[in-house]
Amino acid sequence: MYLAISTMGNRLNASSKICDLFKKKKKALPIETSFQLPSQLPSWPPGGDFARGTIDLGGLEICQVSTFTKVWTTHEGGLDDLGATFFEPSTVPDGFFTLGCYSQPNNKSLNGWILAAKDVTNDPSRGLLKPPIDYSLVWSSESLKIKQDGVGYIWLPIPPEGYKVIGHVVTNSPEKPALDKVRCVHVDFTDVFENGELIWSSGTGFNVYSPRPRVRGVEAMGILTGTFVAQKDGVDSEYLACLKNANGSRNAMPNADQIKALVEAYSPHIYFHPDEQYFPCSVTWFFENGALLYTKGEESKPLSIDKTGSNLPQGGGNDGAYWLDLPSDNATKERVKKGDLAEACAYLHVKPMFGGTYTDIAIWLFYPFNGPAKAKVAFFNISLGKIGQHVGDWEHVTLRISNLNGELKSVYYARHSGGIWLDTSQLEFENGNRPVAYSSLSGHASYQKPGLVLQGSGNIGIRNDSAKSKFLMDVGAKFVVVNAEYLGSIFVEPPWLNYAREWGPKISYSIDVELKKVEKVLPGKLKRLFDRLVRSLPDEVLGEEGPTGPKGKDSWMGDERD
Repeated sequence: MYLAISTMGNRLNASSKICDLFKKKKKALPIETSFQLPSQLPSWPPGGDFARGTIDLGGLEICQVSTFTKVWTTHEGGLDDLGATFFEPSTVPDGFFTLGCYSQPNNKSLNGWILAAKDVTNDPSRGLLKPPIDYSLVWSSESLKIKQDGVGYIWLPIPPEGYKVIGHVVTNSPEKPALDKVRCVHVDFTDVFENGELIWSSGTGFNVYSPRPRVRGVEAMGILTGTFVAQKDGVDSEYLACLKNANGSRNAMPNADQIKALVEAYSPHIYFHPDEQYFPCSVTWFFENGALLYTKGEESKPLSIDKTGSNLPQGGGNDGAYWLDLPSDNATKERVKKGDLAEACAYLHVKPMFGGTYTDIAIWLFYPFNGPAKAKVAFFNISLGKIGQHVGDWEHVTLRISNLNGELKSVYYARHSGGIWLDTSQLEFENGNRPVAYSSLSGHASYQKPGLVLQGSGNIGIRNDSAKSKFLMDVGAKFVVVNAEYLGSIFVEPPWLNYAREWGPKISYSIDVELKKVEKVLPGKLKRLFDRLVRSLPDEVLGEEGPTGPKGKDSWMGDERD
């Protein structure tokens, strides 16, 4: 009897394990769900070519295609070891041709697009688009011992002389793709590309990337195309390129009314930690509440600052000749350090990116004071004393919006000396299509979700704590566009924007002294690891240098640092 029951139990356990395995195999991948913004896009105010669906690059017209047919999926490797999926466009507008296929990792919702192009020059003798003359097989998954749906084949189109390839082609058959499947682009409309985000890696020297222009910034003309490029053993093909805006036009950039509508649609909610003591304020509030301008050699005679900053030195560079500081009166100084969230204002820089096919809206916040850093060292949570403190703190998030349809595509979260771009499928939203950002406690780095992020390695690092609380800044409620140069003089720069020196004094303190205070509570081995961590931190974290204003950042004219 016991044997029978035991055997039956074993069978039930085995059956249960098989069911669990079956469920595990059948678990839907994130990519099997298509992402959409929470709310429909509004009707944008009229004017220019913004959000009209197509953009003319000087005879080559582009549009966005975001309907796909799945061609091949791998279930291993890449991000989170979930593999990647490869697609071809399923619907392309009449007269337009695709330039490659699309791929993305399986660890996030399907949120893809590629550009299609149309020659509108009516000049058959030149022809801006031509079919490839052949294909070369770059790689196949035939011999790869991984979980996959069928077999994938990655092809490189071979362009005619004087033309370039914008992306690779995927098939699930060893037969070469049809020559009319994609088009190659005349070299006059191409630019140099580089590998962007990793999409998938086979683990055998074959990698798939999302390409981007090598040169990026306000004046750069290279364009994102949404295609993928494949690289075998680290070698790129000489045929590959990205698109370029050949006429350099800014016709698709938003006008003043459209900028206002974009801010209303996408302005973030920024949450501060419930224990935050140092909040943002408006620059005007900072000046009116006693901020002082110091001049090198005349430190005993600081000047009060006009509320617009009109008496600040203009232009030049960060030569150490001037700096700002808190009020000299101790009581006022402590009050101003804390900022004033009710008076806080967002300062917007609106700029063209990727040849005017995108609009970046950089949202800058000013904090009078950056609080002291805290560290996590194994089981110890430690205040770092003066380390991390500095006067004046400029932080930002950036919205990246497609000028083809006005859709928010990604958001940049600045973090100390760097940051990260995240596409909209990876974000939290409130009140429709408004993304959420979390400001870290005391240090004001930006994150897309609450929690603890350690800046370091292993279980030793600088703490970046963020959480949702009653302390909220609605960027759309109070903002000023301080620069949109492509619109001429519509938006006038405030004088303080062209103050190129530091917004806080250089803080003089001994790192050795501060470290000794902290290390008293740490065991020997942890002391050495902690000392190494702190000494490797950039000035932005250590707080040794006062920061420059938004115009002093590389991202003002360039792309964000990732």
